[in-house]
Amino acid sequence: MRSIEIPQPNERDLKYRLFEILPAALTWTILSLPIVLGALSPKLAAYFIIAYLLIWFARAVALNLRSLQGYRLIEQHKKVPWAKLNADLELLEPHTKEAPRWHARNLDRVREHISHNRIKPGEVYHAIFIAFVDESRDILEPTIESVLASDYDLKKVILILAYEERAGPASEKLANSLITDYGSRFYHAEAIGHPFGILGEVIGKGGNVTYAGRRLKKFLEEKKIDPLHVLVTTLDSDNRPHKQYLGALTYTYCSTEEPRYASYQPIPMYTNNIWDAPAPMRVIATGNSFWMVIQSLRPHTLRNFSAHAQPMAALIDTDFWSVRTIVEDGHQYWRTYFRYDGKHDVFPVFVPIYQDAVLAATYRKTIKAQFLQVRRWAYGASDVAYVAKMGLLTKNPIPKHLFWAKFGRLLEGHVSWSTASLILLLAAPVPFLLNPESYIANQIPQIARWLQTVATVGILVTLYLSMRSLPPKPARYRRHRTVWMILQWIYLPLTSIVFGSFAAIYSQTRLALGRYIGKFDVTEKAVKK
Repeated sequence: MRSIEIPQPNERDLKYRLFEILPAALTWTILSLPIVLGALSPKLAAYFIIAYLLIWFARAVALNLRSLQGYRLIEQHKKVPWAKLNADLELLEPHTKEAPRWHARNLDRVREHISHNRIKPGEVYHAIFIAFVDESRDILEPTIESVLASDYDLKKVILILAYEERAGPASEKLANSLITDYGSRFYHAEAIGHPFGILGEVIGKGGNVTYAGRRLKKFLEEKKIDPLHVLVTTLDSDNRPHKQYLGALTYTYCSTEEPRYASYQPIPMYTNNIWDAPAPMRVIATGNSFWMVIQSLRPHTLRNFSAHAQPMAALIDTDFWSVRTIVEDGHQYWRTYFRYDGKHDVFPVFVPIYQDAVLAATYRKTIKAQFLQVRRWAYGASDVAYVAKMGLLTKNPIPKHLFWAKFGRLLEGHVSWSTASLILLLAAPVPFLLNPESYIANQIPQIARWLQTVATVGILVTLYLSMRSLPPKPARYRRHRTVWMILQWIYLPLTSIVFGSFAAIYSQTRLALGRYIGKFDVTEKAVKK
């Protein structure tokens, strides 16, 4: 069987290194174009900047429409009677009067295409992995309680508390205490400690959940449970599933025609502590939430991110998650894609998993933690070289036009991440500063200002949706706190540049220089009471 492991740093040859350099090379080239073109020809600089602005103006319109559509879908899916729909799916008979219209179509499709070898909802088990290092009980306990509050039969749920032994005996004690307090309410519950210093592993979540996954594999063998009937959801310590998540996930899984070749992505919403986080972090958290809403409506670009689900059978086929990268979530998509020779899809589950906005003990620590978190996400640019190696430099049966489309989107996404904010906000005055006498150079800032003014409508859409999605205001805050929730959007240009472009440029440049990030910087999680 062909290896799907990402090469260790000392195994990366010149071709691999060139693809590692590619994102940073494109980023720095694009960022330099306004200056270079402005010095050579104001007209060329104007064409480049105006074209870039128009492309992103059109994108902004589409993204705002997607945000509205996605928000409406989430609100609808939170109210769907998933338990009743699963009962209908079990028997392939539509008995639920309040079912959405797509339910009958799904039943017809399942009856026609997969009724002979389908997985019924009653046959599904869920394994919930909660990975943590040194987080407190104040963080972990509400996560377990959110799983317990699920509108689902908990005797079909396996709870795994995957803790890091490197955090010391306190983490082991906490994990065992929580299992003692809550374990009896699940089909099975277990605390699994990931040993420190396993050869070949980076310090990260991948090694932790992989170690737990191998233990779960043995448990399922002992109980003679088919791994294809087990859905594994990986959660961080602060990830709290909506009560309808397990029901919606079961329905989606059991109506998938080839579930082995699929992953399932719920909607991460960073609202657990949104009232407590500083204003810049609230802006970033809201932006991240709605970006994932938008991505969920674009199946061709959807990838595993943060909390996600995959059948245990597929995890066994891929030898679980990568232990060699700090971005094991997104990388797992590509591992599965190449294990099954391109036969892999990610299906959205329009039900939230609520997460924390970044909040550390002090404002300064919070700022640092936020940058490190985005830097880690942006290090997903390391997948560019891996995908090129597996898709271009390794023989495989994947149709080249399909591969190039995916590779192009991957590369474009990371380059846009690092360049878009800087070009959109700062590039327009550059040709004028270099050529103040040029008429066209004088016009670029005027055109940019007009487009940016129209684009502010998009901020109003995000503002409206962010206010609608807020959890109830804690009693400790007075009414004026709501006003700051509106005024916080003045930070958007700053957060887009510092915690968007700069973080991505940092990760891509380190990757290009071969200064690999080999440690998962755990985001500190403080709790306000």
